[in-house]
Order: sequence, then structure tokens, then C-alpha cells
Amino acid sequence: MVHISKEAALEYHEAGRPGKIEVVPTKAYRTQTDLSLAYSPGVAYPCLEIQDNPDAAYKYTDKGNLVAVISNGTAVLGLGDIGAMSGKPVMEGKGLLFKIYGGIDVFDIEVAEKDPEKFCEAVEKIAPTFGGINLEDIKAPQCFYIEERLKRTLDIPVMHDDQHGTAIISSAGLINALEVNGKKIEDVKIVVNGAGAAAISCTKLYMALGARKENIVMLDSKGVITSDRENLTPEKQLFATDRRDVHTLEEAMRGADVFLGLSKGNVVSQDMIRSMADQPIVFALANPAPEITYEDAMASRPDVLMSTGRSDYPNQINNVIGFPYIFRGALDVHAKAINEEMKLAAVHAIADLAKQPVPDVVNDVYKVNNLTFGPAYFIPKPVDPRLITEVSAAVAKAAIESGVARHNITDWNEYKKNLRLRMGHETSVTQSLYDTARKHPQRVVFAEGLHPTMIKAAVQSRQEGLCLPILLGNEEMIAKKAKELDLDLEGIEIVNLRHDREMPRREKYARILADKCRRDGYTFEEANDKMFERNYFGMMMVETGEADAFITGVYTKFSNTVKVAKEVIGIREPYKHFGSVHILNSKRGTYYIADTLINRSPDKEALKDIARLTANTIKFFNDEPKIAMISYSNFGVDKEGSPRLMRDVVAEMQEECPDLKIDGEMSVELALDHERRDEKYPFLRLHGEQVNSMIFTNLSAASSAYKLIKGFSPETEVIGPIQMGLNKPIHFTDFDSSVRDVVNIVAVAVIDAYVSKLKTV
Repeated sequence: MVHISKEAALEYHEAGRPGKIEVVPTKAYRTQTDLSLAYSPGVAYPCLEIQDNPDAAYKYTDKGNLVAVISNGTAVLGLGDIGAMSGKPVMEGKGLLFKIYGGIDVFDIEVAEKDPEKFCEAVEKIAPTFGGINLEDIKAPQCFYIEERLKRTLDIPVMHDDQHGTAIISSAGLINALEVNGKKIEDVKIVVNGAGAAAISCTKLYMALGARKENIVMLDSKGVITSDRENLTPEKQLFATDRRDVHTLEEAMRGADVFLGLSKGNVVSQDMIRSMADQPIVFALANPAPEITYEDAMASRPDVLMSTGRSDYPNQINNVIGFPYIFRGALDVHAKAINEEMKLAAVHAIADLAKQPVPDVVNDVYKVNNLTFGPAYFIPKPVDPRLITEVSAAVAKAAIESGVARHNITDWNEYKKNLRLRMGHETSVTQSLYDTARKHPQRVVFAEGLHPTMIKAAVQSRQEGLCLPILLGNEEMIAKKAKELDLDLEGIEIVNLRHDREMPRREKYARILADKCRRDGYTFEEANDKMFERNYFGMMMVETGEADAFITGVYTKFSNTVKVAKEVIGIREPYKHFGSVHILNSKRGTYYIADTLINRSPDKEALKDIARLTANTIKFFNDEPKIAMISYSNFGVDKEGSPRLMRDVVAEMQEECPDLKIDGEMSVELALDHERRDEKYPFLRLHGEQVNSMIFTNLSAASSAYKLIKGFSPETEVIGPIQMGLNKPIHFTDFDSSVRDVVNIVAVAVIDAYVSKLKTV
């Protein structure tokens, strides 16, 4: 389980622009005409259309993609009644999940009102703004009344996710777990520990799927809820048992087939699990500590079918598997409600998905060769890219068939295709990198082990399963710095390269380096002195196979690092130069910019090497290189200086690499505008192609280009610098690199190391 410190959490929410969500325009607004269309006088026309036909709001506004996440802060996560404003970070977080998983816009609305009637009145008055309402973190029993009233009074989807999200996901899990153990839902004995909103909703949905009330025992803080108990809420009365032979959780679990926990941590013992029926199903969903840990449950008996709310164990019951896609489907058909038919459709779609062959991307994330339906996998993983299509489509179809849809969908294949296009972020470069690195973690040396950025990056890389980190530096000083930063160094190796105990290794490295560089005047004594320097020592760890990759740069000037890399690692044949590329993953697409770090003023031969190396790097990331050689002029307009240099490079590259899509010299503007380029210059090898790589004439231009884009487009993912052309994975960072920047480089270095090993096998 990833450890989250208070400091890290506060920094995350505060850094850059405070909060986690923002509103951005979707239409042009640069010209007077644009503004006149957006507002006055043009805006009057859609207003009048909506007046004549209220459903036109779905056509002319964001209503059809806008959900309100509304809370009064009375039951916030595990924090309780902390108030509406205090719960706002949670509501923003829910908005973020809606956006990244479902492509849904969200306004989070915190209502400072605990009275259910007044709360409902407030929601009813603002409801016309939205296509759906997600009620969040409202305490029971008020949440039951609020949801039921709003469902009656509003003509848009309303769902209290704390109730139904858990119910839908756990129901899908229950269906599949019962299929695994060969039992029928109408026959199984179910124990529900907890009687809050989620527990009540789960149990209702289990009954809708066929569970029998007489087979259900529900407990609250006072024990088994029996029909003779006084002052029961209507919700508890629904599940009050007529049995008088059970009073405690221990008694209730004897012989039970299913345990559902939505209560508090560590209330279930191993003996209780042992007392259950054969192949018991245990859903321990208390957060953050489950009713019984996964380890304890599995140790109690081997036939347990286990789920928790945790991502680090199999069969996670996570609401994010449900709510973004349920609302996605409901919004896309302009639904008037989220009804039982739609919930059940979501249940079955989620359950069915777990039985289908798992995409490689999912297997890669969870570091397995092949997830297969069975005891360890009966609920889809949250990263499964098929959830957006399968669940959303099932919900939309159920809405149409049950008569609550205003809009009809006839071509479901096209609908699913559009969903995949809309959610292009799921194939982001960063996610792909992390997924692959997690599958093949390598030993990565962090040169500046005392630098806060490097320590944080090493810890985060270890927590995310990307690598086996090795920090270079004084272990006592690193431990002190880690304590100051509230960081856990467990699982991280520290190598004090200057300690006496490392003398044999320093001498071994020195002999190797002196022998390699003997023609350059190196002596053993000089090489031995070099081994007290972290870059020399760390690179020698990689060179000798005692580590797999090396990260440096937050302290060291890159010019010195380049010199060391050439001496220790060497440039890969047949190249005479090595270079660096930054990857920019933007809304326009993914671009590779070179050379951004190594070659100040490359000559023709250096630029040719950079172009070849960039092409290979693009192929490394499973893309086809389409390279523009960038200058300030286009195709001979200026025949001297850098334009002439790029012109000569292109001519020789096209002759030497006839299949490589490369052309120039051209400006950035022309490189990015393929229609204009094709019209003016139809003879180009890049005709009809979208450029995905730009190589600049010098370091200043390339570095400025990517930094300019990064500065003006914060939403653009920037990964780099990525070194190209060294014999082994040695990667440099910038002195101003963030922790995330370094972690991104770690992921690249890990993949680089893994691929390098495959080539030597």
C-alpha cells in the first residue's frame, strides 16, 4: 500500500493552480466575431431554441456532459461530519475521476445545509444546469430520503454513489464469485456487517439478483438486527431477521457462504472465516483497514474467495469501475433517471467483462502474464480500457429499453468507437511507460542520493513498483533527510561510495576504467580518484552489471556528465555521437523533440546521427517516425547557414535511408500544418503525413522549443530528456526537474534496461 504523507498530500493539492479541476472553453474566442457568437448577440438564438424545446439544451449547451457532485459534508470518506466546505477536496477529486475515466465535466457543489428538506430544495432549484446529479458523502438515513425525493422531483439521473456504486461493483463481484465456487445466489447464506447506506443498497441489489431475505443476516454496531428490536429505521426493518439464534458477528458467520463487510477494520478473525461454509466469499470493504486483512483471510483457509477495497490485492471493489461509466451511458442518451434496469445492466456488464480475455495493458500493469477468470480475478481492474465502452453501452441500452432515454442510439459499434476516441488519455505515453516498467522492474542508481528530488523520486518509483532503487550517498545523511521529508526508505538500497568498505569495489572499477582508457592517458591512480565521484562510480555500477540503469543531473552540469558517460559507457556503434530527446504528449498528439541536451551546435554528421537515433527512439515507443528537420526558412528560401546545413542533412538522409519519412528544411509552422505543407510542397517525402518529430539545428533552439510548449501548455505531458545512443541506460535530468519528471525518466530507463537485456539474450 502506497504511503501518503500529510506534506505530500497538501503539496499535491496546493502546487501550481490550487485544487484539482478547472473550466476551459470549448469554442473559439479570439476574434470579435467569436465573442459575438459566444455571447451577445449570438447567444440569443440558442436561448430561444431552448425556450421552444427544452431538450435542445442537450444540443446547444454542456448540459448533456455535465454532472453536479453535490454534498453537505455529513459523511465524508472516513472523516465523518466535517462540513460542506471541508469536504470540497473530496468532491473535486470525484470530479477528477469523472473526467479522466468518463470524459464527464463536473461542477462540485457543497451545500451548507443538513436539513434534508432544505437540502433537496436547493438541489431542485439548480438542477436545470445539469444532465445528472451525483450525491456524495451524505450520512444515513438522510441520504435515503434525499435520493428518493430527488429521483421523484427531477427529470435527470440522480445517484447516491456511496450507496449504489459499491452495490453495483460488489454485486458484479458476487455474481462471478458464485460462478467460481459453483453456488446459486438464491441458496447462499449472506452476512452483512454494517447497516449504513452502502450496506443497505448492496443488500437490496443482492436481493434484486435473487438473494432471499430469509438467508440474510445484517448487523450494526449493536449486533444482529432482529425483527423484535425497537426503534429500527425503515431501512433496517427491511432486513431485520426473525431468527433468534444469532446475536453476534461470530455466531452469524458460522456456516455462512458470503460475508459483506462495510463496517470497520479488524472485526473478523481467522476463526470466523474458518467457521464459514466451503469456498466462502469474503468481501471485506471497510476503508482504509478491512474487516480482515487479505493475508489473514487467505491464511485461515485456502478456499476463500476474497475482495477488499484495496488496489494492492486481487478483486478490488472500487466505485471507479462503475460511476463514470454509468453516468456516461445515462448522459449519452439524455436519460431522465438512473433506474434499476440501468444498475442491473451495469452489474452484468462488469461481471461479463471479467470473463473475457484480458488486454495486455491490464496484465502489464499488474505484473502478471495472463489474468484469467477465477478465484484471483473475478472483478475487472480499474485500468481496463474496455469499461468505458462495455459498461456505458450497457447502461445506455438499458435506459433506452426501459423508456427513460430522450435520445436513441442505433449504431452501437460507432458509439463505442466514439467513446474510445473521447478517452484518448487512456493511451497516454506516461501511462504506457509506467505499465511496462512495472512489469519489468530493474535496478536503478540515483546519483544524487541526498537531493530531496532524488530521494522522493526513488521512494515514489519504489512505491509504484517501477524499479529497485539504489541511492548513492552517506547513509546517515540520507536517512536524516528522509526523516525530514517524512519518507520511508524501506526497500531502497543505499551505497556510500566513499566509505572504506567500498574500497575493493572502487579499486575494481578503477582497474576496469584505466584499462578501457589507457590510450587516453588514464592511470590506475587517476581512475581510482575518479571513483570517489558519484557519476563515475554509478556509471561503473551499470557498466559492470551491478546495476541496470543510472539517473543523474539535478546537481551535476550536463557537460561534465556527458564527458563521464563517453568515458565509462561509450557511444553505441555505429554512431559517433549520442543525443537527447524530449517527448511531448499533447492534445494535438505525441511529438519527439531533439537534440534537447547534449549537442550544442551539431554539425552535419552529428545531426544525421541525431536523426537516426530519434527514429529508433520513436520505433522504441511503437510509433512510426515522421521527421521534420527544422530551420527558420523553408526549402531553399535562405541558402546559407543553418538552413543550408539542414538541407544537406536531409539530402544525405533520404539517400542513405530511403524508407525513412524525413524532410526539410522547414519551419515549425509548416511542420505542424500538413495540409498547407502538402498544398505548397507536394513533392515532399512527408506528403500526407502528420509530423511526429522535430529535429532542430542546435541545442538552444530544441531546448527552448520544448520548454516553451511546456510553459504555455501545462496540460502537455513532457517526458525527458531521454538519452539516445549510449551503450547502456544512462539518463540525465535537468537541475530544475520535478519529482514526477525524474520518475518519468526512471520508467524510461527501466524499459531501456529491460530491452537492452533482451538484445543480449
